[in-house]
Amino acid sequence: MSTSSRDAEFTEFVASRQVHLRRIAYAVCGDWNRADDLLQTALTKLYVAWPRLHRDGREEAYTRQIIVRADIDDRRRPWRSREQVGLEGHDRAVRTGLPPEERSALFDALQELPEMQRRVVVLRHWLGLSVAETAAELRIAEGTVKSHSSRGVERLQQVLAQH
Repeated sequence: MSTSSRDAEFTEFVASRQVHLRRIAYAVCGDWNRADDLLQTALTKLYVAWPRLHRDGREEAYTRQIIVRADIDDRRRPWRSREQVGLEGHDRAVRTGLPPEERSALFDALQELPEMQRRVVVLRHWLGLSVAETAAELRIAEGTVKSHSSRGVERLQQVLAQH
C-alpha cells in the first residue's frame, strides 16, 4: 500500500466516522474536551496500525477499543481531577432521536453510573454490541458484562424516574 493511498483511505474513514466516534468518546467519559482528547489519541494509534486493520476491516472496533482503554488509563492517573462537565451547549452535537430535555436527563443519569457500568451500557445498549463483543472490548468476562448491564440499566431507570 502506497503512502498516498494509505493516507487517502485513512482520511476518508476519519471524515465519515469522526462524529460518531466523538459521540462514543463523550458517552464513555462524559466530557466533550476529554472526548476530543480520547478521539485524537485513538485516531493517532489507528493511523499507525492502519495497514493491518484496514486489511482486516476492524478499523472502527479498534478505535472504540482505544477510546475505552485511553479513558481507563487517564482515570488511573493520580493528578486527574474528577470534575464532570454537563451538556450545556452540546445538545445539537448528540443526536439520539430524543428531545433535548430527555437527552440531557439521559446523559446526566448516565454520568451517575460507576465507570464500568457506564462503559458497558454505552457499548451494549447505545452501540448495540453483543455481550461477547463488549466483553472482548473491555477485557472482562461475559457474565460481568451481563451484571454491569443489568445493574446499569436498572440504575438509569431509577435516576430517570426521579426526574
